[in-house]
Amino acid sequence: MSDLHASGRHASGLRTPGLRTPDPLSPEAGALCDAMTAGFPRPGDVHALRAAAASGSGRTGPAMASVSDTDAGGVPVRIYDPAPGPSDRPLIVYLHGGGWVMCGLDSHDATCRSLAVAAGAVVVSVDYRLAPEHPWPAASDDALTVLLRARDLAGALGSHPGRVVVAGDSSGGNLAAVTALRAPELVAGQLLFYPPLDARMESASVERYAEGYFHTAAHMAWYWEQYGGDPKHPHVSPLRAPDLSDQPPTLIVLADCDVLRDEGIGYARRLAAAGVDCTLQLHPGVFHGFLGLPLPAGAAALRAAGAWVAGVGRAGRPDANRRSPAME
Repeated sequence: MSDLHASGRHASGLRTPGLRTPDPLSPEAGALCDAMTAGFPRPGDVHALRAAAASGSGRTGPAMASVSDTDAGGVPVRIYDPAPGPSDRPLIVYLHGGGWVMCGLDSHDATCRSLAVAAGAVVVSVDYRLAPEHPWPAASDDALTVLLRARDLAGALGSHPGRVVVAGDSSGGNLAAVTALRAPELVAGQLLFYPPLDARMESASVERYAEGYFHTAAHMAWYWEQYGGDPKHPHVSPLRAPDLSDQPPTLIVLADCDVLRDEGIGYARRLAAAGVDCTLQLHPGVFHGFLGLPLPAGAAALRAAGAWVAGVGRAGRPDANRRSPAME
């Protein structure tokens, strides 16, 4: 993890492997990025994108004491219990990424297992409705429905209803942030992995990393179009929320080489300015989606996130090592 620094980008706005200009991605991440990009469809065909996402969901995660598929208020969920533990464990409501149009319980199964173990927490993974068939606010409403039901069931799941964390990666991070905006009094913390937070897409990192880093600016713009909603509405673009002072303690985890990087940085700064206990972790040399990839940074981010979640809600605050704001 590092401070706010971006380096090595070509003047054309494209990453061009093989040239002598330093590649901002690590060699391992660069090779993986190139292989993934070569096999991933361009934006425009939702069926092709879903098929590509499904083909890459074979990664396995750690064993659980129990895994069960059920529903929460009519929304399909998968509940992970890593091992028997105390009755006051945290509970994580996890919202998967995929541009609001793809992925699901299976694609993020390994991530949820790893996070459950790292945090010592029950994880409730949400199979929310996807766009474009179900545009905004369907996914956001599903997320809130599951949060409400998860709090009701926390005791039965061996968790404390006052230690519920909303979490998600990419578009799921957007949904987690929106859920915290809609019901801040019900959330003990929010854990956001490289979330899209402003449909305007006007930050400098959008231009800087527009092409060549797997998740392109064109893909992101198309995902926003499919999702719908008013781009100015804070429940679409959380960065536009007029007041963040009621938000819970927050951990934001970002990839340095990502079109969404600066939105996450901007949100962390706004949260901190509003007096919210916010930690920002920026991982250099990796690209969007690194959490679920076989890269050291992904494993490190999950371990750090788990440790953060384990401290949420104890004595009313996360652990004392957190700073506001923090650059780790």
